[in-house]
Amino acid sequence: MTHQNTILFVTSRLAAPALEPIVREIGERNQVATEIVVLGINVAALMHVDWVARKLDVPEHIQQVILPGWCQGDLEKLSKKWGVPVLRGPKDLRDLPRWFDKRDQEPPDLSKYDIEILAEINGAPLLKIDELLRIAQSYSDRGANLIDYGCLPGPAASQVGEHIRELRQAGFRVSIDSFDQQEVEAAVEAGAELILSANSTNLDWVTQLGTEVVAIPDDFQNLDTFEPILEQLVKSGVPFRLDPILEPVGFGFAASLARYYETRSRWPDAEMMMGVGNITELAEVDSAGVNFILAALCQELGIRSVLTTEVINWARESVKEFDLARRMTHYAINEKQLPKHINAGLLSMRDSRVHQLTEEELNELSAQIRDPNYRIFANDDALHLINRDGHFQGNDPFQLFQQAAELGEITPSHAFYLGYELAQAETAKRLGKQYTQDEPLNWGHLTRSEKHLSLKPTFRKSPDTKNSD
Repeated sequence: MTHQNTILFVTSRLAAPALEPIVREIGERNQVATEIVVLGINVAALMHVDWVARKLDVPEHIQQVILPGWCQGDLEKLSKKWGVPVLRGPKDLRDLPRWFDKRDQEPPDLSKYDIEILAEINGAPLLKIDELLRIAQSYSDRGANLIDYGCLPGPAASQVGEHIRELRQAGFRVSIDSFDQQEVEAAVEAGAELILSANSTNLDWVTQLGTEVVAIPDDFQNLDTFEPILEQLVKSGVPFRLDPILEPVGFGFAASLARYYETRSRWPDAEMMMGVGNITELAEVDSAGVNFILAALCQELGIRSVLTTEVINWARESVKEFDLARRMTHYAINEKQLPKHINAGLLSMRDSRVHQLTEEELNELSAQIRDPNYRIFANDDALHLINRDGHFQGNDPFQLFQQAAELGEITPSHAFYLGYELAQAETAKRLGKQYTQDEPLNWGHLTRSEKHLSLKPTFRKSPDTKNSD
């Protein structure tokens, strides 16, 4: 007896035994009718939409078809052919229950945040207008809310006012980072809305400008020195943000974190800011994880603005990293959810999951292939290069290519293609990333479209090539 609104799971011969209990569990837990159809192929990685269209008949009672994650091609063809939604499931069967539960869910809403990013243009007076505008636009495109005009020690720069006026005319909100009265006054007159920074050395004139300031203590190690500064700021009516100053690792980092906590305890309603560059710029580590931790600290303490920059090479994407981190931490804290499986944009070096074919599946795949086109796989143990002429495996991509070249002629275009793909496979294997042939590696928010992959060369089939059907 068939049930209306049944979900059909399509699989290969090898995967069928493992799929059956998983599908049964999905059906019982979700109270849906399920069926499995095993197509005449041993390994799911050989499936293609065009082949499935020829081999599969979908009965009228089927509501949805779920194909293996390895199946290649445009699923829309199948949806139109059968008149039901066709989805591509996960590449690893063990992920199917979780994938099934989330298949119709909207992704987490990361549009909201409440931490403002000030992105500093370091040494701004030395730059020409067009370079200033280019950097400001890059910062803005990647999430900056204010462009911080970073001045230099020494004599006042006469071009500050002109520069900030140009930035304002281009539509950017601007802050000025200077203790020089001439520079700050010129910046405020040109439209700067925030002054970094104010303490007892410049309060006498900075409060006369009526512009919001970032207040810092006279003695970073003693928050009591904040008191007279804040008293004067409150008296003058000038708005302010408190910044106890984040110290570099090895120079009071832990103690400075404690001061941020104490500052929030002493002044629970005050606006606060944190300059994160002393950590991201001055610690030789990938900055994404560092930015996330600092964003989490700011989110939990109610620190609503950060100052960051991108001077050192390893921190060259700090603005975008912090933008993602503030959205993730805002979502996690407000939804009371761990910041896990929310968004993988900050996973650049490794992927959240890596799916690999088993040795049995690779051997079956090798036995089934009847054409000269190479399939490339990256497993923990080795790289695998497979076509009708052999199954080459090892940890040296140069050796694999040499072995393949000895068994058949490889054109220059194919040599380039194989070299490129083997390099990607080797990179994925070393870093613990997912490698899928003809697809770009996932570098999180750094991933770029690789349009050239559509130009993959194809082998000219020789007369003895057999159809894999």
